[in-house]
Amino acid sequence: MRMHPREVLLGAQAGAVKLPVCDHYSGVAARMRKSLALQAEFIERLGACVFDVTLDCEDGAPAGGEAEHAALVTELVRAVPTVGSGSGAGAGPQGQRVGVRVHAVGHPSFEADVATLVGQVGGRLAYLMLPKVESVADVEAAAAAIAAAGHPQLPLHVLIESPLAVHRAFDIAAHPAVESMSFGLMDFVSAHGGAIPAYAMGVDGQFSHPLVQRAKMELASACHAHGKVPSHCVVTEFKDGAALGRAARRAATELAYTRMWSIHPDQIQPIIDAFAPAQDEVERAAAIIGAAEAAHWGPISHQGHLHDRASFRYFWQVLERAHQTGVPMPPDMQGFFQTGHAPRR
Repeated sequence: MRMHPREVLLGAQAGAVKLPVCDHYSGVAARMRKSLALQAEFIERLGACVFDVTLDCEDGAPAGGEAEHAALVTELVRAVPTVGSGSGAGAGPQGQRVGVRVHAVGHPSFEADVATLVGQVGGRLAYLMLPKVESVADVEAAAAAIAAAGHPQLPLHVLIESPLAVHRAFDIAAHPAVESMSFGLMDFVSAHGGAIPAYAMGVDGQFSHPLVQRAKMELASACHAHGKVPSHCVVTEFKDGAALGRAARRAATELAYTRMWSIHPDQIQPIIDAFAPAQDEVERAAAIIGAAEAAHWGPISHQGHLHDRASFRYFWQVLERAHQTGVPMPPDMQGFFQTGHAPRR
């Protein structure tokens, strides 16, 4: 029986979370519906869910209308035909993945958000996004509220938005309920009381200011240490596709982020493209994994280079990223990603 690379290539990151590389946010009713429809179109075209949709009950809810907005989001989630959940499992590769951002712990609407959304459609949600997380205590409070609403296994994605939260990033990432951590650029800059200039919130400044860079790297390192997914912040210049592409590529190649926020439909494809491996890289990875499999996962020589399980893990991860981003791969590798082809236990 063919062994799956995930069961052979054991290592520190064997249980690392894998998520779509793009997390698309929307909070206005018409845009939420459009986002869900667009996600379904991508799945039909590519055969995989390559971006998540996060429906926003924090910034998306009008002041005083939080309960009504949560009810609207609940109905939108209920209307999605097939929804995957948790770490890319759920309904399988063709299921839509929908998450919800609720209000922060301590906000008057937090408990009502969780009770409504998790209590009514928690089984259809892929995750709950928790903003303004400052400590492990915030994560534990949210996890307790989710459990009380009847869905204790629902993953948490947390938003790190302050210097203190960055300082505690490793402890937060270690919490078993946390699946992903996102960096909140604008709140992070604002939290410094004017000590970081406004240019650091722009597409270029956020990659050059030392404190912002340090915070981004700390968050990414914390995630990788605990097998969680680091998600890069937004680019607010949403009409500048070239700038977005540069930012996404730098986030992926320089800062080790494996996911990024989108706030406009036009940003989704450039983010997917930036995080996708090049076709020649996929072909090289497939050749090495194929040769490794033929050698029963012992050391091999490929184009004059020695490879063993350490490098096999890397090239397998290239193939996983190709699958996450809809990049074609050789037919002999496609079987590893078909529904039902799971590692033996």
